[in-house]
Amino acid sequence: MPGLKSIVADTRPLQNPHFKRLWLANIITVIGAQLTVVAVPAQIYADTGSSAYVGLTGLFGLVPLIVFGLYGGALADAFDRRTILVVTTLGLIGTSALFWLQAAAGSTNVWLLLSLFAVQQAFFAVNQPTRSAVVPKLVSAELLPAANSLNMTVMQAGAIAGPLVAGVLIPVLGFEWLYLIDTITLLATLGAVLRLPALPVLGGVVGAPGLRSVLEGLAYLRHHPVLLMSFVVDVIAMLFGMPRALFPEMAHVDFGGPEEGGLIFALLFAAIPAGAVIGGIFSGWVSRVHRQGLAVIVCILVWGAAMTGFGVAVGLASHAHTLMLSVALVMLVIGGAADMASAAFRTSMLQSAAADEVRGRLQGVFIVIVAGGPRLADVAHGAAAASVGAAAAAAGGGVLVVVGTVVAALAVPSFVRYRVTRTASGA
Repeated sequence: MPGLKSIVADTRPLQNPHFKRLWLANIITVIGAQLTVVAVPAQIYADTGSSAYVGLTGLFGLVPLIVFGLYGGALADAFDRRTILVVTTLGLIGTSALFWLQAAAGSTNVWLLLSLFAVQQAFFAVNQPTRSAVVPKLVSAELLPAANSLNMTVMQAGAIAGPLVAGVLIPVLGFEWLYLIDTITLLATLGAVLRLPALPVLGGVVGAPGLRSVLEGLAYLRHHPVLLMSFVVDVIAMLFGMPRALFPEMAHVDFGGPEEGGLIFALLFAAIPAGAVIGGIFSGWVSRVHRQGLAVIVCILVWGAAMTGFGVAVGLASHAHTLMLSVALVMLVIGGAADMASAAFRTSMLQSAAADEVRGRLQGVFIVIVAGGPRLADVAHGAAAASVGAAAAAAGGGVLVVVGTVVAALAVPSFVRYRVTRTASGA
């Protein structure tokens, strides 16, 4: 059925055995990683009974993610990337094992737990830009959007399945078993990484990378407006358009859910990743898009329009409760699908348009923005909701995404005109 093949996900990147092993291993490990993501705050709350301590996971996670995301990119441009992946994967296995050990020993030391979480995030922050930087070595430039769509689909599926599985397993098995499962599943990734070929950097950083190397990577963006714009439009989309901080209030106040959470609360949180998974399943079209800059602009405009529709639906919830909840969820799903496609194109642009010697550092910047943008959005949306209400904050943020994206596109037309180069080939 050629028609169906053109719609569903393009699986040609899986013909590369190295990429296939990494991707299959990621299916296993992403569930384990999400178990730990859920277990850490759950254990902190169980040990302390304080949401303030739980909130510290944001600080202890974000700071190492920023610092080591930027520095990890510099490392990925200086040393053999296979070696970095081996070391950081071992580090992730070690920290997961320590999570298991402290839980099995009955520790209630919240600072130990937060410190382990910070160390884990540091290893993750070095691992991820390195992992993204090796993809162009494994698949051709033509298949980069498809490869990134496959990777993101797995990550988003894990973001849905992980919390659901963790919620079921914590009361039955306890925290230690979740950490142990994460530790064991990471062995699959280690096996895939060990089978990679040597991945030296062409013209990479000479000597030990430091602050100067990080700054050189950032300076590279000044002379490449297309790459710089790929970050700018993502900041616009996330800062103004990510309304997740408003979900608890909306679930309770606008849709009548219980104050402590409940089904509506869970549906709101799951809708965006669900949309991303659906978008990934039906992402066969991404490999056929040549004008990737224009595609990013269109995807972000769809995201902004969807978030505007979401806010409007929430605002009308008192008039048609069930109908508006359905509309709100559909808007979030559409937004999630658009965001997945935008991320796939932006990642592909970074991988194909950037020189090999700076790919690691630019992927480090990408990780920082992807992680930091939604956290800044939490602050912005929370402050806006206090002034104008949650629904108006969400709808207004969506409008700002549309306006900001149009302004950015007009300011840097070279980004809109950018076409992917199809000549490069993977290893």
